[in-house]
Amino acid sequence: MAATLVTSVPGFVTPEEHRIIVGSTPASFNDIPPVLRHKEESVSVTFEPSLDGFSEDDAKEGILYVLESVLIFMSKTGKGFQIEYPSITLHAVSRGDTPPSIYCQLDESSAKAMEMLVDPEAPKTNGNVKNPSADESDEEDENEEEETQEDMDMRVLNIVPSRVESLDPIFEALSLCAALHPDPPGSDDEEDFDEALIDAPDDTFEVFTGTEDEELSEVGRAALAHLESIIYDPFEKQQQREPEDPEVVAAGENGNAQPTKEVEEGDGKV
Repeated sequence: MAATLVTSVPGFVTPEEHRIIVGSTPASFNDIPPVLRHKEESVSVTFEPSLDGFSEDDAKEGILYVLESVLIFMSKTGKGFQIEYPSITLHAVSRGDTPPSIYCQLDESSAKAMEMLVDPEAPKTNGNVKNPSADESDEEDENEEEETQEDMDMRVLNIVPSRVESLDPIFEALSLCAALHPDPPGSDDEEDFDEALIDAPDDTFEVFTGTEDEELSEVGRAALAHLESIIYDPFEKQQQREPEDPEVVAAGENGNAQPTKEVEEGDGKV
Protein backbone atom coordinates (compact mmCIF):
# COMPACT_ATOMS: atom_id res chain seq x y z
CA MET A 1 0.00 0.00 0.00
CA ALA A 2 1.09 3.56 -0.61
CA ALA A 3 0.14 4.45 2.99
CA THR A 4 2.02 2.52 5.68
CA LEU A 5 0.67 2.33 9.23
CA VAL A 6 2.97 3.76 11.94
CA THR A 7 2.78 4.29 15.69
CA SER A 8 5.37 7.05 16.08
CA VAL A 9 6.81 10.03 14.29
CA PRO A 10 10.50 9.83 13.27
CA GLY A 11 12.94 12.43 14.46
CA PHE A 12 13.11 15.68 12.52
CA VAL A 13 14.68 19.13 12.60
CA THR A 14 13.45 22.58 11.67
CA PRO A 15 14.95 24.41 8.67
CA GLU A 16 16.91 26.64 11.07
CA GLU A 17 18.32 23.64 12.92
CA HIS A 18 19.20 22.01 9.61
CA ARG A 19 21.20 25.07 8.52
CA ILE A 20 23.14 25.04 11.78
CA ILE A 21 23.92 21.32 11.49
CA VAL A 22 25.04 21.62 7.87
CA GLY A 23 27.13 24.69 8.68
CA SER A 24 29.00 22.77 11.37
CA THR A 25 30.15 20.16 8.78
CA PRO A 26 28.84 16.95 10.37
CA ALA A 27 30.73 13.67 10.05
CA SER A 28 27.95 12.24 7.87
CA PHE A 29 25.19 14.14 6.12
CA ASN A 30 23.17 10.93 5.89
CA ASP A 31 22.67 10.99 9.65
CA ILE A 32 20.92 14.37 9.59
CA PRO A 33 17.22 13.99 10.46
CA PRO A 34 14.69 15.05 7.82
CA VAL A 35 13.53 18.66 7.75
CA LEU A 36 10.01 19.51 8.90
CA ARG A 37 8.48 21.82 6.31
CA HIS A 38 5.04 22.16 7.90
CA LYS A 39 3.19 20.95 10.98
CA GLU A 40 -0.57 21.27 11.23
CA GLU A 41 -2.63 20.32 14.27
CA SER A 42 -6.37 19.54 14.40
CA VAL A 43 -6.42 17.79 11.03
CA SER A 44 -8.80 15.06 9.88
CA VAL A 45 -8.33 12.72 6.92
CA THR A 46 -10.42 10.46 4.72
CA PHE A 47 -9.44 7.58 2.43
CA GLU A 48 -11.34 6.29 -0.58
CA PRO A 49 -11.27 3.32 -0.57
CA SER A 50 -10.68 2.98 3.16
CA LEU A 51 -7.27 2.02 4.51
CA ASP A 52 -7.09 -1.38 6.21
CA GLY A 53 -6.23 -1.08 9.88
CA PHE A 54 -7.06 2.65 10.02
CA SER A 55 -10.54 3.32 11.40
CA GLU A 56 -12.81 6.34 11.19
CA ASP A 57 -11.95 7.18 14.80
CA ASP A 58 -8.26 7.18 13.86
CA ALA A 59 -8.98 9.61 11.02
CA LYS A 60 -11.08 12.09 13.03
CA GLU A 61 -8.31 14.25 14.46
CA GLY A 62 -4.56 14.27 14.49
CA ILE A 63 -1.39 16.13 13.54
CA LEU A 64 -0.02 16.38 10.01
CA TYR A 65 3.77 16.39 9.55
CA VAL A 66 5.09 17.40 6.14
CA LEU A 67 8.66 16.14 6.32
CA GLU A 68 11.08 16.26 3.41
CA SER A 69 11.34 12.46 3.58
CA VAL A 70 7.70 11.39 4.03
CA LEU A 71 4.20 12.72 4.72
CA ILE A 72 2.95 11.61 8.16
CA PHE A 73 -0.41 11.82 9.91
CA MET A 74 -0.48 10.85 13.59
CA SER A 75 -3.92 10.42 15.14
CA LYS A 76 -4.86 11.22 18.72
CA THR A 77 -5.58 7.51 19.08
CA GLY A 78 -1.85 6.80 18.75
CA LYS A 79 -2.15 5.28 15.29
CA GLY A 80 -0.96 6.98 12.13
CA PHE A 81 0.31 6.48 8.60
CA GLN A 82 3.14 7.68 6.41
CA ILE A 83 3.30 8.09 2.62
CA GLU A 84 6.34 8.25 0.37
CA TYR A 85 6.16 11.26 -1.97
CA PRO A 86 6.66 9.30 -5.22
CA SER A 87 3.37 7.54 -4.37
CA ILE A 88 1.53 10.88 -4.43
CA THR A 89 0.77 11.27 -8.13
CA LEU A 90 -1.40 14.36 -7.69
CA HIS A 91 -2.09 16.89 -4.96
CA ALA A 92 -4.27 19.97 -5.18
CA VAL A 93 -6.32 22.40 -3.09
CA SER A 94 -10.01 21.52 -3.28
CA ARG A 95 -12.10 24.51 -2.19
CA GLY A 96 -15.36 23.43 -3.79
CA ASP A 97 -15.88 20.52 -1.41
CA THR A 98 -17.35 20.85 2.05
CA PRO A 99 -15.16 21.18 3.94
CA PRO A 100 -12.23 22.42 1.79
CA SER A 101 -9.29 20.05 1.75
CA ILE A 102 -6.00 18.96 0.18
CA TYR A 103 -6.88 16.33 -2.43
CA CYS A 104 -4.25 13.65 -3.08
CA GLN A 105 -4.18 10.70 -5.46
CA LEU A 106 -2.03 7.80 -4.27
CA ASP A 107 -0.48 5.24 -6.60
CA GLU A 108 -0.99 1.72 -5.27
CA SER A 109 0.50 -0.07 -8.29
CA SER A 110 4.12 0.23 -7.11
CA ALA A 111 3.28 -1.42 -3.79
CA LYS A 112 1.48 -4.26 -5.56
CA ALA A 113 4.46 -4.75 -7.83
CA MET A 114 6.64 -5.30 -4.77
CA GLU A 115 4.13 -7.90 -3.50
CA MET A 116 4.42 -9.78 -6.78
CA LEU A 117 8.20 -9.79 -6.48
CA VAL A 118 7.94 -11.33 -3.00
CA ASP A 119 5.37 -13.98 -4.03
CA PRO A 120 5.28 -14.34 -7.83
CA GLU A 121 3.29 -17.61 -7.61
CA ALA A 122 0.21 -15.89 -6.17
CA PRO A 123 -1.35 -13.54 -8.72
CA LYS A 124 -3.74 -11.16 -7.08
CA THR A 125 -6.73 -9.12 -8.10
CA ASN A 126 -7.84 -6.30 -5.79
CA GLY A 127 -5.77 -7.83 -3.00
CA ASN A 128 -7.47 -11.25 -3.24
CA VAL A 129 -5.93 -14.44 -4.63
CA LYS A 130 -7.63 -15.53 -7.84
CA ASN A 131 -9.68 -18.68 -7.80
CA PRO A 132 -7.85 -21.19 -10.06
CA SER A 133 -11.19 -22.68 -11.08
CA ALA A 134 -12.60 -19.37 -12.31
CA ASP A 135 -13.50 -19.20 -15.97
CA GLU A 136 -10.95 -16.67 -17.23
CA SER A 137 -12.09 -17.20 -20.78
CA ASP A 138 -15.16 -15.10 -20.12
CA GLU A 139 -14.38 -11.77 -21.79
CA GLU A 140 -16.93 -9.84 -19.77
CA ASP A 141 -15.46 -11.00 -16.46
CA GLU A 142 -11.97 -10.13 -17.64
CA ASN A 143 -13.04 -6.60 -18.60
CA GLU A 144 -14.67 -6.11 -15.21
CA GLU A 145 -11.54 -7.33 -13.47
CA GLU A 146 -9.37 -4.92 -15.48
CA GLU A 147 -11.62 -1.96 -14.67
CA THR A 148 -11.71 -2.86 -10.98
CA GLN A 149 -7.94 -3.34 -10.97
CA GLU A 150 -7.45 0.14 -12.44
CA ASP A 151 -9.67 1.61 -9.73
CA MET A 152 -7.76 -0.22 -7.01
CA ASP A 153 -4.43 1.05 -8.34
CA MET A 154 -5.42 4.50 -7.07
CA ARG A 155 -6.45 5.60 -3.58
CA VAL A 156 -7.75 9.07 -2.77
CA LEU A 157 -6.64 10.89 0.37
CA ASN A 158 -8.34 14.08 1.58
CA ILE A 159 -6.52 16.17 4.20
CA VAL A 160 -8.94 18.48 6.02
CA PRO A 161 -7.38 21.12 8.32
CA SER A 162 -9.59 22.82 10.88
CA ARG A 163 -8.39 26.21 9.58
CA VAL A 164 -9.13 26.97 5.94
CA GLU A 165 -6.19 29.40 5.78
CA SER A 166 -3.85 26.44 6.36
CA LEU A 167 -4.65 24.92 2.94
CA ASP A 168 -2.11 26.98 1.02
CA PRO A 169 0.83 26.45 3.44
CA ILE A 170 0.18 22.70 3.43
CA PHE A 171 -0.02 22.63 -0.36
CA GLU A 172 3.21 24.63 -0.74
CA ALA A 173 5.06 22.35 1.69
CA LEU A 174 3.79 19.27 -0.17
CA SER A 175 4.90 20.75 -3.49
CA LEU A 176 8.38 21.50 -2.13
CA CYS A 177 8.85 18.02 -0.71
CA ALA A 178 7.44 16.29 -3.79
CA ALA A 179 9.97 18.18 -5.93
CA LEU A 180 12.75 16.58 -3.86
CA HIS A 181 11.57 13.13 -4.97
CA PRO A 182 11.21 13.22 -8.79
CA ASP A 183 10.16 10.20 -10.81
CA PRO A 184 13.13 8.04 -11.82
CA PRO A 185 14.31 8.23 -15.47
CA GLY A 186 12.47 5.90 -17.79
CA SER A 187 9.26 5.92 -15.76
CA ASP A 188 6.04 4.62 -17.28
CA ASP A 189 4.70 8.15 -17.74
CA GLU A 190 7.71 9.13 -19.86
CA GLU A 191 7.42 5.96 -21.96
CA ASP A 192 3.72 6.56 -22.55
CA PHE A 193 4.45 10.15 -23.57
CA ASP A 194 7.15 9.06 -26.03
CA GLU A 195 4.83 6.47 -27.57
CA ALA A 196 2.10 9.08 -27.91
CA LEU A 197 4.46 11.36 -29.83
CA ILE A 198 5.56 8.53 -32.12
CA ASP A 199 2.04 7.28 -32.85
CA ALA A 200 0.36 10.66 -33.16
CA PRO A 201 -0.88 11.49 -36.69
CA ASP A 202 0.46 14.55 -38.47
CA ASP A 203 -2.78 16.50 -38.04
CA THR A 204 -3.11 15.86 -34.29
CA PHE A 205 -1.68 19.19 -33.18
CA GLU A 206 -2.81 22.62 -34.31
CA VAL A 207 -0.50 25.62 -34.31
CA PHE A 208 -1.90 28.71 -32.62
CA THR A 209 -1.57 31.68 -35.00
CA GLY A 210 -3.50 34.32 -33.08
CA THR A 211 -5.86 34.98 -35.99
CA GLU A 212 -9.54 35.84 -35.79
CA ASP A 213 -9.07 38.14 -32.79
CA GLU A 214 -7.74 35.26 -30.69
CA GLU A 215 -4.80 35.57 -28.34
CA LEU A 216 -3.26 33.59 -25.53
CA SER A 217 -4.16 34.46 -21.97
CA GLU A 218 -1.49 35.57 -19.50
CA VAL A 219 -1.31 32.03 -18.12
CA GLY A 220 -1.11 30.63 -21.65
CA ARG A 221 1.74 32.97 -22.58
CA ALA A 222 3.64 32.00 -19.44
CA ALA A 223 3.13 28.30 -20.19
CA LEU A 224 4.26 28.81 -23.80
CA ALA A 225 7.39 30.66 -22.68
CA HIS A 226 8.22 27.87 -20.27
CA LEU A 227 7.77 25.20 -22.94
CA GLU A 228 9.96 27.10 -25.41
CA SER A 229 12.68 27.43 -22.77
CA ILE A 230 12.85 23.67 -22.13
CA ILE A 231 12.45 22.39 -25.70
CA TYR A 232 15.73 21.06 -27.04
CA ASP A 233 16.30 21.44 -30.79
CA PRO A 234 19.33 19.36 -31.90
CA PHE A 235 19.27 20.94 -35.38
CA GLU A 236 19.62 24.39 -33.86
CA LYS A 237 22.63 23.23 -31.84
CA GLN A 238 24.17 21.71 -34.97
CA GLN A 239 23.72 24.92 -36.94
CA GLN A 240 25.39 26.89 -34.16
CA ARG A 241 28.42 24.60 -34.35
CA GLU A 242 28.72 24.64 -38.18
CA PRO A 243 30.98 27.39 -39.60
CA GLU A 244 29.24 29.91 -41.80
CA ASP A 245 30.25 30.56 -45.42
CA PRO A 246 32.16 33.88 -45.41
CA GLU A 247 30.74 34.85 -48.84
CA VAL A 248 27.16 34.34 -47.67
CA VAL A 249 27.82 36.24 -44.45
CA ALA A 250 29.36 39.13 -46.35
CA ALA A 251 26.48 39.24 -48.78
CA GLY A 252 23.98 39.17 -45.93
CA GLU A 253 25.69 42.07 -44.20
CA ASN A 254 25.43 44.15 -47.40
CA GLY A 255 21.73 43.40 -47.59
CA ASN A 256 22.07 41.69 -51.00
CA ALA A 257 22.32 37.97 -50.49
CA GLN A 258 23.65 36.34 -53.68
CA PRO A 259 24.26 32.67 -54.41
CA THR A 260 27.86 31.49 -54.14
CA LYS A 261 30.06 31.01 -57.14
CA GLU A 262 29.60 27.22 -57.20
CA VAL A 263 25.82 27.53 -57.39
CA GLU A 264 25.95 30.12 -60.20
CA GLU A 265 28.14 27.90 -62.35
CA GLY A 266 25.80 24.95 -61.84
CA ASP A 267 28.56 22.43 -61.21
CA GLY A 268 26.49 20.65 -58.53
CA LYS A 269 28.46 21.93 -55.55
CA VAL A 270 26.69 23.41 -52.54
